[in-house]
Amino acid sequence: MTTHDSGNMSPADPLWQYLANEIFPQLGCLYVHGIRVYRLNASNAVYRYEETATGAAFIGKFFYNDHCRDWDTAGRRMEREYGNLLYARSLGLDGYPHCVARPLGRNGARGQFLAVEICPGRALDHYLNAVIRGGDPDRLYRRLTALGYFLATLHNRSAAPGQLDFTANIHHFESLLNDLRCDGIMGPGEEQRFRERSGAWYYHSCMWEDAPVLVHGDATPSNLCFGEHLQVYSFDLERAHRTDRVYDLGLLAGELKHFFLRGTGNRYAAEPFTGHLLWEYACHFPDREAAFRAITRRLPYYQALSLLRIARNHYLPIPYRRQLISEAGESLKGLPS
Repeated sequence: MTTHDSGNMSPADPLWQYLANEIFPQLGCLYVHGIRVYRLNASNAVYRYEETATGAAFIGKFFYNDHCRDWDTAGRRMEREYGNLLYARSLGLDGYPHCVARPLGRNGARGQFLAVEICPGRALDHYLNAVIRGGDPDRLYRRLTALGYFLATLHNRSAAPGQLDFTANIHHFESLLNDLRCDGIMGPGEEQRFRERSGAWYYHSCMWEDAPVLVHGDATPSNLCFGEHLQVYSFDLERAHRTDRVYDLGLLAGELKHFFLRGTGNRYAAEPFTGHLLWEYACHFPDREAAFRAITRRLPYYQALSLLRIARNHYLPIPYRRQLISEAGESLKGLPS
């Protein structure tokens, strides 16, 4: 993860006493000599805080920031992520082989601030980039095996009675279309065609048939890290919510397609890895083949959602963003039979 050294925190900073008295002692650091601050990924909201004498460190996130200037909304987001982290860990995802980052505390008075332990290991994007550069694909396959196990555990342990409501995902899809149109990357006619294609999925019973589960909600390659063997670490559960389990799998399918499409120019290069992830996920059900069929019937919709989500990023070149939109349209054509 890219960091930018922001210097030493002043002991006069209003956050200093909270970190010294409430957060660092949980990391075995009972006396704080100094605190070095590093901004992560050029974000104004997420930082690494490191005690200068011991090296003890954690991640701090301000929910009240340049992108959210509503204090109450920021507070709700902080509490939601804090609660999601605790709930996921209560399901047994707090050790080996599945570990969700431990929240260390939150402080609503200091910018709606959440402190979370650092996850070790290498992120999934490291393994994706290695394969794109000609590295051993078996290393990526092994990580995807572990990831399938992690997601199946999260989903299965959090499954709730009843059937899911697919309507919320239709609304999310439409909000992405609205964002792209407002950004000038999609015209009104194209937006309408996408809305019609999305609406066609509404009438397929398979999109409503599963039980709602807790999904990560932001299962991107930078939010998933790997240790030895089957160890998976995860964090950033602000967008975790209850919906179709294929939501997470579709996000990852879109991310894999994006990485390989951008890195190789081959729109099919990700398919062996996506298929492997889905097959490994399905092995954690009594009937693996039936689970795989059910997942792959619903996957195209969520993969299209993922591609549109990625296409919103302004740092990507406009022609490539258009290519992602085109791929999303192709994915939507894969209506269940």
